[in-house]
Amino acid sequence: MAIDEAMERVIPGRVPVGDLRYGSRLVEKLINYVMLGGKKTTARKIVYEAFALLEKRQEQPGLEVFYKAVVALAPDLETRSRRVGGSSYQVPYEVPEERRKTLALRWLVKAARARGERTMAGRLAGELGDALQRQGKAYERRQEVHRMAEANRPFAHYRW
Repeated sequence: MAIDEAMERVIPGRVPVGDLRYGSRLVEKLINYVMLGGKKTTARKIVYEAFALLEKRQEQPGLEVFYKAVVALAPDLETRSRRVGGSSYQVPYEVPEERRKTLALRWLVKAARARGERTMAGRLAGELGDALQRQGKAYERRQEVHRMAEANRPFAHYRW
């Protein structure tokens, strides 16, 4: 095989399967974030129980509330370090769609784990409900990232 052929070959990415109940890839990703120690069945129970709690509290389908919460938590801008002439600058960038979802889910699960409710399902449902109302720790994290990007707007010209 010539070097040219090797460079043109495209390595296919894995296509993630959807979760069992809803067939949603985003819910499956949430389940993977909630999972600890390889216990996926337990993580599924937690997520589906959280959705059931959300349906009772919000009087809307749990999946719909989850999607709205993820949209509310997804950041539009973030900063990255750029080294220019011996100095490091925090340069604001627009966040790609896939990373937006990833960050939103990561912040959601981290904030849920830090809450005080009795069960993880209750914590997750509480944090999703808070995110829907644009409050809670996960939403504060999003706002903090946006403030950082806005504060460093003068360095946007260092993007390349």
